[in-house]
Amino acid sequence: MLPFRIPIREWVSGAVDYLSTQFSVIFDSISDLVLFLVDNFKDGLLALHPLVLIVIIGLITYRMAGLTMAIVAVFGLFIVENIGLWIAFNETLALVLSAEVFVIVLGLPLGILAAGSDRFNSLIRPILDFMQTMPAFVYLIPAVMFFGLGLVPGVIATFVFAIPPLIRLTNLGIRQVPKELIEASDAFGATRTQKLLKVQMPVALPTVMAGVNQSIMLGLSMVVIAAMIGAGGLGADVLRGISRLQVGQGFEAGLAVVILAIILDRITAGFGQMKKAK
Repeated sequence: MLPFRIPIREWVSGAVDYLSTQFSVIFDSISDLVLFLVDNFKDGLLALHPLVLIVIIGLITYRMAGLTMAIVAVFGLFIVENIGLWIAFNETLALVLSAEVFVIVLGLPLGILAAGSDRFNSLIRPILDFMQTMPAFVYLIPAVMFFGLGLVPGVIATFVFAIPPLIRLTNLGIRQVPKELIEASDAFGATRTQKLLKVQMPVALPTVMAGVNQSIMLGLSMVVIAAMIGAGGLGADVLRGISRLQVGQGFEAGLAVVILAIILDRITAGFGQMKKAK
């Protein structure tokens, strides 16, 4: 045993205090961007009459997952509207979509970079392992320290928690592109950018979409947890039901989360399967 305690707690607290003080302008800009995205997603969804949005989602689900799944999606959305959780449902959808925008914008380039550089892949792999094994509640601590309470830290925590699968599967998908296709593109004189956009990414797209699917599912799993720091949405209803021992209210909100998860899962999985079939 060491004769002294390693001051990990003090190091982390000091680093957070330093970053929040020295880079407050950057964090404020990120907060403004997150609020802009969430507000626009939410206002756009709520501007539509529930029946119109249900029809739109039903048609998208039919296109991506077939008639049976479309019927299930429409029925589930009617249930959500009927039990009075439509606004909370759309707030949660806006939160997940906003987090997913950040996941895609940052996760895709990192996955592509990892696929093209073994050194960077070796560097980022333990970081991703660390991120995926860290308990979800821990992500709330730095999010609150940097962004306070409310919707913004909920989106940020969801983004950090959900990004590893997209990086991993983008990396994997590109690395699994057959060497014959790479050699053929080289023989035709394709540049690195042309090879990436016209050969590697189209072939890897089903795997990349699997990463998008997994990141969305992880994002939804953070809904209830993010509600603990004021993110709102369905998670707030679940948390309220738990704290007040109102089992029915918690079950209704949980059911709405499940319905949203099933719809998003089938749509993204269906998109990946369509690209794979082509």
